[in-house]
Amino acid sequence: MMAPGFVGEFAGTATLLLLGTGVCANVTLTRSKGQGGDWTVITSAWGFAVLFGVLVAVSLGAPGHLNPAVTIGMAIAADDFSQVGTYIPAQLLGAMAGSGLAWLAYLPHWSQTDDPAAKLGVFSTSPAIRNLPANFVSEVIGTLALLFVIVAIGSKLVAMPAFLGPVVVGLLVWGIGLSLGGSTGYAINPARDLGPRVMHAILPIPGKGGSDWAYAWVPVGGPIFGAVIAIVIARALGMI
Repeated sequence: MMAPGFVGEFAGTATLLLLGTGVCANVTLTRSKGQGGDWTVITSAWGFAVLFGVLVAVSLGAPGHLNPAVTIGMAIAADDFSQVGTYIPAQLLGAMAGSGLAWLAYLPHWSQTDDPAAKLGVFSTSPAIRNLPANFVSEVIGTLALLFVIVAIGSKLVAMPAFLGPVVVGLLVWGIGLSLGGSTGYAINPARDLGPRVMHAILPIPGKGGSDWAYAWVPVGGPIFGAVIAIVIARALGMI
């Protein structure tokens, strides 16, 4: 029997990516009823996706990280890395499963969409202006904000009721998307980008083009680096 932490992180991350990549497909793919939706639609849906994904994960006995950067940051904060090897593979596999379901939900629309970049954009992030060092910094800053506020949410001085935590984290991701997401599409989560990018590479999507692996290190490395910096700052300030 699989550990509850693995099952929960898998199912929660699958929920996150089903709804998250789903909204990207909805606003992007040709003849979708949501085609042409704006950035507010995308960021709102991703905020809801985080909320519902966390609720699914927690209900199954997992912490609801859904994000290797969060898992690594929390491991550093607690000086306990015992679950990293369980949670991160579950998150990556869940991200692949969720984005695969989104692909299936919009199956007739892929052949109707001509732009390969639009198809890749359903699965993974890409920069508005391609400048890899600057793009990396953007992902660092976005994830630093994510982890720093998560630490604040969980602090004893805030003393937030446990049931409100997922709601506030969903609002946090929504706010980060609205404020900081315009440069890179705010992956702020290695699994969110890497898992779907793998699925883009292996799924039979007509006219899909390449998966842009030259950029893939940015939404993986940037969030991890940002998470570590956030925990270091939070510890220095006495928040941990």
